[in-house]
Amino acid sequence: MCSLPQQPSHTAKSPRPVLDSIFAFPPNRDTLGGTSYFIVRNEGNILIDCPALDQMNLDFLRSHGGVRWLFITHRGAIGKTPEFQQNLGCEILIQEQEAYLLPGLTVNNFSQEITLTSTVQIIWTPGHSPGSSCLYYSELGGVLFSGRHLVPNQHGEPVPLRTAKTFHWSRQLKNVQSLLDRFTPVTLEYICPGANTGFLRGQRVIDQAYKRLAVLDFPTLLQLQPIL
Repeated sequence: MCSLPQQPSHTAKSPRPVLDSIFAFPPNRDTLGGTSYFIVRNEGNILIDCPALDQMNLDFLRSHGGVRWLFITHRGAIGKTPEFQQNLGCEILIQEQEAYLLPGLTVNNFSQEITLTSTVQIIWTPGHSPGSSCLYYSELGGVLFSGRHLVPNQHGEPVPLRTAKTFHWSRQLKNVQSLLDRFTPVTLEYICPGANTGFLRGQRVIDQAYKRLAVLDFPTLLQLQPIL
C-alpha cells in the first residue's frame, strides 16, 4: 500500500529548470534543507536525492515520464525514499556503506563507482559521510551533482564544508582532489550542489566548476576547524 503524500502548502514552489532538461526542487525539510535534482533523459529519468513527498512533486515527476533511478548522494538525503519507491516504482542507488539505512527495500548498491549509461557515472567520494557519492553527467559540458561533498560558500564558490558531523575531513579533501584529477576544464563545466543553494543567488548552478575547484587551497582547508 502506497503512503499518501502530503498536500502541498499554499506557499509550495514547483521544481524549476536549472539547465537543459535538469530541474531543481525547493529545499526539503526532511533532508535538512537539501536540494534534489531531476534529469530528464530518453534512456530513463534520474532523481538525485529526495525532494519533499507531496502531490505537486509526484505529479511533476510523473508528467515528465516518471523516475527510473533514485540516487542517494549521502545518508542525510534519504528523506522519504521508501515512499518514493512505493509511489513511483523506481530503482534505488546508494553506496554500499549506507545501504543498511534502507532496510526492507530493494536497492542497488555499489562500492567504488557505477556506470549507469554512456553519459552517467556515480563516483564514491567519502568524507562528508562514509557513503557520500557524486553523480557525473557528461552532457552540457559536464555536470557534477555533488550532494554535500561540495557546496557553495557565501560567495557562491564550491567548497568542501567541515561540520561537527563530518565523517572524515582529510578523506573528503582527498576526494575533492580526486575529482580534479579525474576531470578537466573541458569535462566539468557545472556543479549542482545538494545544499546551500541559497548562496547561488539566482545563478541556480555553479558554472566554470573545474576552474573554481582548481584554486582551492588544500593545506589551508585541512587546518579548518568544524563549524557547528
